Amino acid sequence: MACSTSLVSFPESSLSYGHRSYVSSFPVSLNNIHSGSGGRFVLYGGAANFCRRFCGLKLWLLESLGRSQPMRKPGPASEFASVKNQDKDHLSSNPETASPHTHVSDGTAMKLENVSTSAGSATSLPQNYSSKFSGEGGRGPSLCIAVIGATGELARRKIFPALFALYYSGFLPENIGIFGYSRKNLTDEDLRSTVASNLTCRIDHQANCGDKMDAFLSRTYYINAGSDNSEGMSKLNALMEHIEGKSEANRIFYLSVPQEALIDVTSSLADYAQTSKGWNRIIIEKPFGFDALSSQRLTQSLLSKYAENQLYRIDHRLGRNLIENLTVLRFSNLVFEPLWSYKYIRNVQVILSEDVVGQAARYFDGYGIIRDIVHSHILQTIALLAMEPPISLDGEDIRNEKVKVLRSIRKLEPSDVILGQYKASTKDKVDRYLNSLTPTYFACALYIDSARWDGVPFLVKAGIGLIQHRVEIRIQFRHVPGNLYRERMGHNIDRATNELILRDTPEEAIVIRVNNKIPGLGLQLDSPELNLLYKDKYNVEVPDSYEHLLLDVVDGDNHLFMRSDELAAAWNILTPVLQEIDKNSIAPELYHLGGRGPVGAYYLWAKHGVRLADD
Repeated sequence: MACSTSLVSFPESSLSYGHRSYVSSFPVSLNNIHSGSGGRFVLYGGAANFCRRFCGLKLWLLESLGRSQPMRKPGPASEFASVKNQDKDHLSSNPETASPHTHVSDGTAMKLENVSTSAGSATSLPQNYSSKFSGEGGRGPSLCIAVIGATGELARRKIFPALFALYYSGFLPENIGIFGYSRKNLTDEDLRSTVASNLTCRIDHQANCGDKMDAFLSRTYYINAGSDNSEGMSKLNALMEHIEGKSEANRIFYLSVPQEALIDVTSSLADYAQTSKGWNRIIIEKPFGFDALSSQRLTQSLLSKYAENQLYRIDHRLGRNLIENLTVLRFSNLVFEPLWSYKYIRNVQVILSEDVVGQAARYFDGYGIIRDIVHSHILQTIALLAMEPPISLDGEDIRNEKVKVLRSIRKLEPSDVILGQYKASTKDKVDRYLNSLTPTYFACALYIDSARWDGVPFLVKAGIGLIQHRVEIRIQFRHVPGNLYRERMGHNIDRATNELILRDTPEEAIVIRVNNKIPGLGLQLDSPELNLLYKDKYNVEVPDSYEHLLLDVVDGDNHLFMRSDELAAAWNILTPVLQEIDKNSIAPELYHLGGRGPVGAYYLWAKHGVRLADD
């Protein structure tokens, strides 16, 4: 295939006499380079040699301008896996710094690194900043990540360890910059000491653990935000710019802050801490508002400062392998996709039960299980499970299909909702400071009004303080019409129902229940389980869900993060239930801590013709 001419633009000043010596060493035949109008060179040649010539041209441009590329460790992450997403972020937030492109004959746009640089900020650096930065060869980092609320429990226990795990495994640049931001009066060494106490190396990645940990900590810096976020973000930006130097660098801001502080923090960040030399991405922790109205106000505030594709609303439970595997299981296995509708599926059960309470009670007193778990994790799981096939694996295409499912969910009837609250005593040693109306257990029956799922109940059970920690999806299929072996299956025909179980906890597995003849004389049937147990099949340590989601943010993959319209659709489902609870002061049904939950859930399952799976 012949390659058509390619136009590459660069400044006229780069054609000065002082740079002409580079042309002779540039790896493209001079016969293939012709000057064009507007300071452009025109390249001719076959497709087989185009990549070599293009890379040589890029190197020549960088050398002629006296620039060095930020280095990234060759690792598992692909530099080009998210070019499309990165371009969208870059263009939406910084249109003036959009990179030039060359075009090849197949219409593919190949991005050239932006050769423009911006001047450093005049804002003074924090006094506790050390001038030493151990970037390779003095180069600035190609990525900076700031954790806002760095001294909180979430940051200490989850975010910093996840960042280190990605750094250790080669998914983050060697010269990354990590920044902690909070209102406590700490130094860099204080933060490093706190972070180090929570860092570990995986069993299968022990080599050079100490060296990697030291390198990671040496790239970690602390900013004392003070009482004014505007001033604090200015200091953060100044430190980032100083460490980045003149190199292009992208920024991620993880907002681990209370809900009531979110608007002030995001507004100050947008005005004072975004870079103009790359893309900016903002990670926001749930809950995303308290109801439809408060969520709408928050969304309006965010979209007044950021583009939608800069926002990553994170729910760590969506980073589990079970969730990521839903689309793989559906769309890459012919055995499942034809059965994925009301014609063959009788009901779907989404179950999340936690046995421990820990520190959750005080948090639940403000939000409850509906806002914390059901609104995001449960509804997102149902959306991924029930959506139509997207046109591609692009995040926006997947989110387009998810929002259609959420908008198709029928209004919840009060009779199809069960609320519960665990009943603890002093000997249980848990936080008992719960408001009398705060639910710790939620069960409901949802229906999706679509051609695929007409009449199929999606039964939800979510609770804490239950007998067992269990997270799974159970898909029960319909009975075989005119089953010849019905009389051999005993009085309980439901036990002979084919079932697909996708289990995350206690042991991750894919289980299929089938009917089978028991070996021996006579004809007796059994319903054994065909079990793919991950720990037996895959001898690997499963990464934490925060690692998965943080890597998705770095790569610009947003399909597991809620878009604004998804957020609104989810609140439209649950807000009437929340209003009913407040309006009528509905008291949840009490259940014993460590028990099976409210009895009402069993009646709800029976109402819809389903047997509640035993814990």
